Amino acid sequence: MPNFIKGEVLLVDKPLTWTSFDAVNKLKHGLKHSTGVKKVKVGHAGTLDPLASGLLIVCTGKKTKTIESIQGLKKEYIGIIQLGATTQSYDLETEPENFQETDHLSQEQFYKIAKEMEGEVDQMPPIFSAKKIGGKRAYNLAREGKIPEMKTKRVEIHSFEIEKIEGAELHFRIACSKGTYIRSIAHDFGKILGVGGYLKALRRTKIGEHNVTNAMSIEEASAYVDMHSLV
Repeated sequence: MPNFIKGEVLLVDKPLTWTSFDAVNKLKHGLKHSTGVKKVKVGHAGTLDPLASGLLIVCTGKKTKTIESIQGLKKEYIGIIQLGATTQSYDLETEPENFQETDHLSQEQFYKIAKEMEGEVDQMPPIFSAKKIGGKRAYNLAREGKIPEMKTKRVEIHSFEIEKIEGAELHFRIACSKGTYIRSIAHDFGKILGVGGYLKALRRTKIGEHNVTNAMSIEEASAYVDMHSLV
């Protein structure tokens, strides 16, 4: 039987459009009911954007102390880069603009750039990100029409594979270090090609040895919490 107060690690497949907070809050509400304890510690190990789905690791009770070590593990993502336009958010939170032709590009270029982007790099986070600038989230400043002053961060792209090419859509798989913005990779990819690019879709598949194939849907995780009372 699980003991959520002593501590459990739950693998959850976060749905599209949900924030990571939404998922944690859903389980936290269930834990209050199933344990009879008003304040059960619950946290997640690595935020996923609302427009990304996939593996979210949720820790309860004393297992929340392991969150930092889990966050430091290598992560893997699959997704789609759309070439031929840019967005201010580097994904579809904002409307595409600056449209460019892509017919002159070759598949060889795509594979070459992906390989060249592997390794350590000083990455610039998107202005629409959760980074704190002067005590405020960068995305809040950006939504107010202000331009946050972002700083680069050293990250590592362990592998970057183009798995399928459909016109100007590149289906990829990336393994990377903590703190890597896949949106920035998509933006930089398009910038190198001179046609612009943004992240059209994203799914986190792995964190360390944890795989999304072993994760519960949010409905399954909620039902799992509800059916195991510790009272």
